[in-house]
Amino acid sequence: MPYEIFTALRYTRAKRSNRVISFITAVATVGIVIGVTALITVLSVMNGFEEELRVRILSMVSHATISAVEGGLENWRGVAQDASKNPEVAGVAPYIEGQGMLRVGTQNAPTMLRGVLPEEESKVSDIGDKMKVGDLADLKAGAYNIVLGRELAQELGVTVGDKVDLMIAAASITPAGIVPRFRRFTVSGLFEVGMVEYDRGLVLLHLDDAAALYRMGTGVTGVRIKLHDLFKAPEVVRSLADNMPGIYYISDWERQHANFFRAVATEKIVMFIILSLIVLVAVINIVSTLTMVVQEKQSDVAILRTLGATPGSIMAIFVVQGLVIGLFGTVVGVLCGVELALHVQTLVPMLEKLTNQRFLSPDIYYISELPSKLELSDVIRVAALTLTLGFVSTLYPSWRASRMLPAEALRYE
Repeated sequence: MPYEIFTALRYTRAKRSNRVISFITAVATVGIVIGVTALITVLSVMNGFEEELRVRILSMVSHATISAVEGGLENWRGVAQDASKNPEVAGVAPYIEGQGMLRVGTQNAPTMLRGVLPEEESKVSDIGDKMKVGDLADLKAGAYNIVLGRELAQELGVTVGDKVDLMIAAASITPAGIVPRFRRFTVSGLFEVGMVEYDRGLVLLHLDDAAALYRMGTGVTGVRIKLHDLFKAPEVVRSLADNMPGIYYISDWERQHANFFRAVATEKIVMFIILSLIVLVAVINIVSTLTMVVQEKQSDVAILRTLGATPGSIMAIFVVQGLVIGLFGTVVGVLCGVELALHVQTLVPMLEKLTNQRFLSPDIYYISELPSKLELSDVIRVAALTLTLGFVSTLYPSWRASRMLPAEALRYE
């Protein structure tokens, strides 16, 4: 073993006569452990949130849509057939979309309407698997049935079999004057996606009933497309735009929700920077520790220099000592962070039960449970950042030690 490493390890293992140095060393190590643990855990939770939101949103939102540039899409069957020729397209289904108001007695609730073909909807969304009561197939043309989100049904106080009045933002001329267009529907089913945006703000009805309500005839709002690989959506959209006959407006899920997912990515970066400050503070403590060690070991350094040690060797001794502290804190922090990230979904319910408090209320947040997704790249990035900062923190104290003059250090010995 090189004597620089041996000496550094000897200094690290030795019981210090100066308790202040020992205390600062312990604080620096604990600070690194806490910082690394917090970074890995928070990044894993952010990854889990992003993944969970993407899955839940895309279970209701199509990967891509094709609609007319203006007005309704009349030849939707031909458009669907042309889109299906692309090998990346897994399913195609028509839809009619609009806004409306549900009324039950004196209760009113604004909502988004979506007319679908039940037999085709399973090709582009997972709404059939989200049904809690009833079945999507209960939506039949002319029956004027409607499927509500469970939270919307609870807000209106209705269940399967109850009647609701649906009003849309279109006027009908009657002998009594101009009145909003409305129709009475029967609740035939309830779904629950797990996102308030849909569970409280979306209703489904048959495509023909929606067409009759909006007086669209044989037209639809557009065609929804599901892809085999959702991350190829921009590429597939460009291919469809180049190869499909006619002029259409074609969009993908990344464009529709670009701001949302960009905000999530930005928040992840900001959290990484903020929590890195914990590691930075701990690393500054390494500077303090090594500075005091250098001051305490002046005579040792002077003797080593007298015996022929070079300034580089002296510098290496204290660099290794600082790296040992940083490496130990990083390894322990990574182990704690990985363990916490893997078990955060079980620990949070325990804390909620102990404190009798709900951390993520479904009335406020999209997700009522704390998800976690540990990624190796995040662990490597955090460990590399910590070790780099730890190495940089050793340079100044080590440089000062290497510049020490033996005669000056031993003058009063």
